[in-house]
Amino acid sequence: MFIGFYDYTMILTYLSLVSAGTGIIVSLSGHGHPFIGIFFLMFSGFCDAFDGKVARTKKDRTPTQAKYGMHLDSLSDIVAFGMLPACIGSALIKTSPYLRDTLDIYDGSVRAAVIHVVLNAILVFYALCALIRLAYYNVTEEERINRQEGPRKYYDGLPVTNSALIFPTVMLLQYITRMDITLFYFFVALITAFLFISKIKVFKAGVKGTIVCVLIGAAIFAAMVIFRFVIKK
Repeated sequence: MFIGFYDYTMILTYLSLVSAGTGIIVSLSGHGHPFIGIFFLMFSGFCDAFDGKVARTKKDRTPTQAKYGMHLDSLSDIVAFGMLPACIGSALIKTSPYLRDTLDIYDGSVRAAVIHVVLNAILVFYALCALIRLAYYNVTEEERINRQEGPRKYYDGLPVTNSALIFPTVMLLQYITRMDITLFYFFVALITAFLFISKIKVFKAGVKGTIVCVLIGAAIFAAMVIFRFVIKK
């Protein structure tokens, strides 16, 4: 009746995309809600942490299903970890007291226009680097599978899924320091973008590494909930 595959191995990837799409809409709605959008980024990261492991539990997957799952994961990742962090950054521009009151980016001056262009260029560059990283991974992963080299031990460049820990940590600083972290967010986005396309070797986290990352993410999530909804009212 429908094209595509809908067995349990795809559920987490679909949920990650739904979460990312919702986060983009929330972040860009009205005057922008970047701190709400970051929760959806973290949920997408949680789904991505386990989608591959869930998929490998199905032993009778056809080659078509396996390839579909791999491409589906990358397409979801560009939305969740490429576009969503960029949209959160765009929302920060609209909500930043520092950009509004100190730099007067809405005063219509040439300086304001330049600042807008530079900040938005960083976001576009970030999304582009995430796309390049994922496309490169897809190609090399297919080649590796065809050579039957076994499980991957490391990645070339920083995996885009690390965004699910990097940017929530940056946003958490807003509550800890009580300083406007907007420009720091953009600085981190720029550095992260370069790491996506760099040739650094990043060892692939095993089961223990994944659990540690999930626990760190859960701690950040809990801290943000406490600061946003309990301490700061």
